[in-house]
Amino acid sequence: MQQVLRLEKKYLLTLEEAKRMSGKLQQIMHQDPHNGAEGYLIRSLYFDTIVDGDYFDKLDGLEVRRKLRLRCYGPEDAFAKLEMKQKQGEQQKKRSLKLSREEAEALCRGDYHILLTKEEPFAAECYALMQMRCYRPRSVVEYRRMAFIAKENNIRVTFDRDIRANEACFDLFSPKLCLTPVFDPSHVVVEVKYNGFLLSYLKRLLDELDRRELSVGKYSQGRSVAYGSQF
Repeated sequence: MQQVLRLEKKYLLTLEEAKRMSGKLQQIMHQDPHNGAEGYLIRSLYFDTIVDGDYFDKLDGLEVRRKLRLRCYGPEDAFAKLEMKQKQGEQQKKRSLKLSREEAEALCRGDYHILLTKEEPFAAECYALMQMRCYRPRSVVEYRRMAFIAKENNIRVTFDRDIRANEACFDLFSPKLCLTPVFDPSHVVVEVKYNGFLLSYLKRLLDELDRRELSVGKYSQGRSVAYGSQF
């Protein structure tokens, strides 16, 4: 199991603003080795309770809340990661567990017993939570990400675009998944993730943006289709 505890800031930029910012970051940070020319694909299956408790906790702005998801980086992947993100005040704690494709497919079908075969306590915690609170697959969200990294304070800056979702099919590995845009395609979501404090060169760059921080997450964007609202 992996665990990360960090701070996160989110911003909404136009394509032109994002291109300008990423150009500056290329001069002072390292590119994620998976970037390629167009960034890399991320696809996540989000789980929620039968009354969408996590979704409404997010909308209500609760200080302590969680997201539970299964993530892969393309339909051809041989594995996926079960991840739990928990917001605790300003900090975000993320724990993850690597699963085989077959194990991940079982979770997509709502068969959570596969988690009981794992030795990690995190797997047992997820199983108990998903069973007791009746978690079910709710939405698949896919987008393309370009990322920049710096070793100082474990800094990571990501640019996410072409955010699309599906609430009818929960096959995470389907190569023919029908996805609907849930965010303005002319905009990019920028996330700045770091430990402790933000270094001055990045703080100055963010100050130049003159943008308010964004609070809406990708899961809530995906569920906006079902609830008839856009963020």
